[in-house]
Amino acid sequence: MMDQGGQWPTEIRLKDSGKTLSVAFDNGDAYDLSAEYLRVMSPSAEVQGHSPEERVTVGGKEKCRIIGVEPVGTYAVRLTFDDMHSTGIYSWTFLHELGSQHEEKWNFYLGELAAKGLSRDRPGQL
Repeated sequence: MMDQGGQWPTEIRLKDSGKTLSVAFDNGDAYDLSAEYLRVMSPSAEVQGHSPEERVTVGGKEKCRIIGVEPVGTYAVRLTFDDMHSTGIYSWTFLHELGSQHEEKWNFYLGELAAKGLSRDRPGQL
């Protein structure tokens, strides 16, 4: 993934017993990203597929938590969730994108859930 804006995190911190990942960037942007949001937007092939048509809508993650944050080189972190999903590599650019486009991405996800008859609190796919 190309670095679009050169945002580098100045702080990454788990909050609320792993329900929230707080990320601050050197350009002054800061975001509190819920574990649910990060899990359903995972950049892993398991969730994203290899094309937009292959994207899997993941339901039932409303109460998920992040149980691990592991650096990947100097460009990303690997998050481990309490459902043991840990294959997504979250680059700094991707984390910034998730924060800056939260409303649009979250609304898209909620639309996907509704269209597929899935729920935030009940597992459906995966």
